[in-house]
Amino acid sequence: MDTVPKLAAAGVAVAAVMVALGGAVIAGSGEATQPRPVLRWTPGACVTGELALTACNGGDSEVVAMASDPPAPGECPVDTDEVLRVGAGRTACVRNFLEPHPGAPGGGGGLLRPGDCVTLDGRERACARPGWYGRALALAGEPAACPDGTLDTLDTLDGDSQVICLGRGGQVLDRGACVAEPATDVIARSAVTRVPCDSPHAWARVLSFEVTPARCPPSSRRYLRADEGNRPVTCLYVLSQ
Repeated sequence: MDTVPKLAAAGVAVAAVMVALGGAVIAGSGEATQPRPVLRWTPGACVTGELALTACNGGDSEVVAMASDPPAPGECPVDTDEVLRVGAGRTACVRNFLEPHPGAPGGGGGLLRPGDCVTLDGRERACARPGWYGRALALAGEPAACPDGTLDTLDTLDGDSQVICLGRGGQVLDRGACVAEPATDVIARSAVTRVPCDSPHAWARVLSFEVTPARCPPSSRRYLRADEGNRPVTCLYVLSQ
């Protein structure tokens, strides 16, 4: 006589547990469908190795500043590793969390600054890679404003009315450097081939850089004239006729 009520009571208890569990599952599903935070290009945002925005628990670099396109001088910090175009008239200045830092002087990326290596067309290239023409000594508004020690100049790639003042290094001619004989009498200084002085192709040695040919040393028999530069005349001593 007592068996039936006990089973019924047990059935009610089981049903109550099932309802409670069902409620827990429904509540969990509601939390999973909540919208994710919107990622925006702002300082502090994180970026993946593929240069896309991501949550900061999985980023490789950080947006350190926002700038115009192209960035005006001073808009990006000097240690910027990459400048990304992120919209009409907008760029993001990005720095890696860990090394390597291409924005370091000579690293081949980021902002062009003293210590960087550049090709003849004004593009930055890592100094550890071959093919660069000269090393930036400074950036100036015009060749005449380049500092002492400037041996040659190049226009910047973005055409921002600045020139790259080049110091020693690469293919830039320096006093005592030897060059091969040019194919023509008129040639750009940057097109002259620098060769070892003990090479059979060595034709002349650089004596000095001057403003006019009249200021060349008496032993200078030939000279090269550049179209522009703070010292456009390269005075040469011919080694072989």
